[in-house]
Parts: sequence; C-alpha cells; structure tokens
Amino acid sequence: MLDTLILAAAGGAPIPLHPVTKAGCKAWLSGLDATARRWAEGQGFDAAQGTVLSLPAADGAIAAAAVGLGEGDDPYAFSSAASALPPGDYQLETASLPAGWAAEAALAWALGTYRFGRYRPTLAEGPRPRLVWPVGADRARVERLITAIGLVRDLVNTPAEDMGPAELAKAAGDLAAAHGATLSVLVGEELRTANYPLIHAVGRASSRAPRLIDLTWGDPGHPGVTLVGKGVCFDSGGLDLKPSAGMRLMKKDMGGAAHVLGLAALIMGQKLPVRLRVLIPAVDNAVAGNAFRPGDILTARNGLSVEIGNTDAEGRLVLADALAEACAGAPDLLIDCATLTGAARVALGPDLPALFCDDDALVEDLLAQTRITRDPLWRMPLWAPYRRMLDSKVADLTNAPDGSFAGAITAALFLKAFVDPEVRWLHLDLFAWQPAARPGRPEGGAAQGLRALMGLIETRFGR
Repeated sequence: MLDTLILAAAGGAPIPLHPVTKAGCKAWLSGLDATARRWAEGQGFDAAQGTVLSLPAADGAIAAAAVGLGEGDDPYAFSSAASALPPGDYQLETASLPAGWAAEAALAWALGTYRFGRYRPTLAEGPRPRLVWPVGADRARVERLITAIGLVRDLVNTPAEDMGPAELAKAAGDLAAAHGATLSVLVGEELRTANYPLIHAVGRASSRAPRLIDLTWGDPGHPGVTLVGKGVCFDSGGLDLKPSAGMRLMKKDMGGAAHVLGLAALIMGQKLPVRLRVLIPAVDNAVAGNAFRPGDILTARNGLSVEIGNTDAEGRLVLADALAEACAGAPDLLIDCATLTGAARVALGPDLPALFCDDDALVEDLLAQTRITRDPLWRMPLWAPYRRMLDSKVADLTNAPDGSFAGAITAALFLKAFVDPEVRWLHLDLFAWQPAARPGRPEGGAAQGLRALMGLIETRFGR
C-alpha cells in the first residue's frame, strides 16, 4: 500500500531538508559553515539526481539534510529522500524549490514510501522518515493522487489467486461504497442473457464466472464520461496457450481495469461535475472443454461477427462488448485502458503507453496534460488502410490478423469497429508494470497516464 508518511504538522523541531540542483550546488555549499561544508564535500555530494546527504550535528544527530535534484526537471528525486534518509521528521525548505513543485515534492515523497506488504507484512514495518506537508502543497489533491495510485499498484500487484473476477468486482464495490456510487454486476449466464456474448465466451472456461462490472456516479444532467477497463484477471492464452514465460506476468492483465478504478477514484474524490460510468469486463482466459476455439465465429453485442484467429487475442473481445454498451449511453468522452498488445511494448517500451485517437484537438489537450503532469503518453496512428488486415473470409472481421505487422494499430482498429463514430474516444494500450525499480516507481504494478487523463477530464468538464 501507499503510506502517506506525511505529517500535518511536525512535533518538535523537524530536520530541515534542502533541495539542491547541480547548478545551485556550489552556492549552497558555500553557505554552509566550514565543518558542514567539509563533510558534504567529503561525501562527494554534487546534487546529482536523487542523491541524499545528511549533515551531522555536534552531538551526532542529524542537523540538516539535502536531496539532489540534478538538472531540476524531475520531482521524483524526492522519492529517493523518502527511501534513503534515516527515520525522523523532515521539513522541506520550499524557498529553494522550483516553482510549483511543493505538491510534486509531497507526492514524490509519498510514492517513494510504497511497499506491497500483503504477503510479507515486514516489508511495510519499521520507522521511516516523515515529511511535514510543504507550504503551498494542496494536501487534499495530493492525498487523492496517493490513494488512486496506491489502488492501481495494489490491484495489479495482487496475484490472480486473490484477484479474480469476483475480487475485482469487490474492489469496484468498495470504491462505489466509499463515494456513494451505484454498482451492478452481471455474472456468468446473465451475460449471455443480457447480450454480452464475447465477454461470456472468453470467460466461460474458468471455474470463476465472468462478470461485467458497471459503476455509475454523478448527476444525470452533467456531461457523460465513461471509462472502460480490460479486466482479464489471468490470461493463459486460452487454447492458443502461452509459454510459461509469457504467463509469468499475466496477473497484471487486469491493469486496464485497475487504471479506470483509480481514475474513477480521482473523479469522484474531486466531485467533478460529470456523469461517470465505469465498465469492466472481468474474466479469466482459461483452458477447459468449453473454452472458445480458434476458428469459432462469435457475434458481438453490436451484431458484428468475429472470427477467432487466436484465443490469446481475448482482451479486445471483452472490450468490444463493453465499448458497444458504453456508446449506447452517448457519453461526451469515452476512454478505454488496456494491457492489450505486446506490439505496443516492442514499439514504445514499458514506460510509454500508446495513445490512439482520431480527434486531433482531444489528443493535443491530453498531450498538454502529459507535459504538465510528467505522465507520458505517445500517440500512435489509427491508420485506416490497415483495417484490411482485420478482414475475414467468413465473418465481419477477425480478432487476430495473420503476420506480425502493426499489432498495436490493428488491435486499436478492431476496437474502433465497436465505437460509435459520433463518440469522442481515447484508447490507451499500456503496460501497467515497472520492470526495474526507479525512484518513486518500484518494480511491480505501475499507474501510467492516470494523472494526464485526470487533467484532461478536469480541464474539459471540471469548471
């Protein structure tokens, strides 16, 4: 979980924490007394990004500390201080902060405290350094971000044994209860009866029944924002079975669902004037005698027939039914998040979610938010001529084109076939995982694009 480890006010005298850039390091050192300056120089402190220095008092206690900001372009440097400084209460010297960084510093500090201790509680135990809330930091806003990012990380990090369709529905129910939202869930055969055939087909082979989770909140008269998240709680690949290495991280295949729940928490927590709906098709893609098969032809909720070229391309199938239902409500903005394709990761790596959208103005607004929040996304083309790759000889389209070209694009084009052209739609193909630890971003579940999406929604609908 994410521990805030931030105090409303310090008890006693907190230890001053000085943020120092490389450009300002010489001047900062020159302002120290001779003993402290010799100590800092002896430690080799040069304000490199994320470096931390403790300055001793005459009695051996810590008199002050410094955190290196490098070029001063990445607030995640403060995460290093949260994990490296000895226990104690610290107060940030905000006069030395870059403009507008008070809240960023508080958030980065909190993110640096994250420990996933559900199965090993000792990871989250023991005293740790705490930060006095920096002057100028919007505490309520930062705490909402801490909670939402922690929710995403916790959901993704939880193994599939304890995060199946029922548990994902419970997480949505807990969120709904906390914010006065309404939750309904279709389970098992109810999906077939209610005409969600693709969700049912993908999830029917599991001993854990598939579900469609449907959360609603807000004034019906407000603009509609609908979020759709891929909730494949474990993906074996189905009958087109993945190799063991390909299954190792498939507990995170519900990362899209985790993201839309985190985004919903932000929207409801800030009480934005929107009519929010969250749709999560929650399934296991399992192997059994009743599993859907390569070559099957399934008819989706919107009437399109889909030839199954590969059962491991199941995420787009469950999203198709959910997107068709989302469009029936004619939202002003529709966003889907999904750990959808390996092709997007080959193209952009783990840190850059792929963004697909035909609305240039909407894309520019979102990319502006990525720069403000330092929460990157990268636009990829919905290249219409590649739609031919989805052609099937026996159905309206196939879920898995032959060959390996343009896999992320063809997946996005498949989803587009189930989106009303009149609905503004954004599709994020993300990894939801940090493969190697970085300051404030430990190895494991990762929230990607969350702040940028919230900034977009807030800018468009929040006033």
